[in-house]
Amino acid sequence: MSDLSRERAFVLRETRSKAPPLIPEIRLRLADEAMDLWQATEADLGRAGLPPPFWAFAWAGGQALARHVLDHPEIVRGARVLDFAAGSGIVAIAAKLAGARDVVAADIDAYARAAILINAGDNGVAVTAPDTDFLDRGAAGFDVVLAGDVFYERPMAARVEPFLRAAQAAGAAVLFGDPGRAYLPATGIAPLASYEVPVPRAIEDRDVRTTRVWRFA
Repeated sequence: MSDLSRERAFVLRETRSKAPPLIPEIRLRLADEAMDLWQATEADLGRAGLPPPFWAFAWAGGQALARHVLDHPEIVRGARVLDFAAGSGIVAIAAKLAGARDVVAADIDAYARAAILINAGDNGVAVTAPDTDFLDRGAAGFDVVLAGDVFYERPMAARVEPFLRAAQAAGAAVLFGDPGRAYLPATGIAPLASYEVPVPRAIEDRDVRTTRVWRFA
């Protein structure tokens, strides 16, 4: 198993520490330009066609969900929490700051796992970031499952929705943040909160996204 030293060095070299607009309590290693970082990632690994560096941006769904968790710490206090498709780890860090007992930040991208561990350390909390595909493993053993901005692609959404519904059916509290992505489930969900999240125009083609925190109805 990789110790992520190479990925850690890359994250530190290619990003800088910033506070996301909606979450000034948390600092993350974030990129200024998506395309530049994407190209740098491909150069670092010596191959093209890699997935976008989702971990290097504080996406609207993650910001809204992290804000909601920090403002309502009872959601996670004392709980074992899974932050699914964790990206930068913003939601995992918020959960730990809000009093979660244990937090697992799940992402299949090694650069994301490196960023998560760096970001957690920078915010004075401990989370784990295992090299595990939880879509295959399932979410057994977690009290709370959180997911920020996961319904942006049809293939991803087709796997994530049943995964999250199964976690809820098994007894976990499941919350997800979404700014109106194309593949958000059309039925069987209920809003819990709404936030106006500042976002980079270069990525989102607008300056603010109305973003909701949802649960399954």
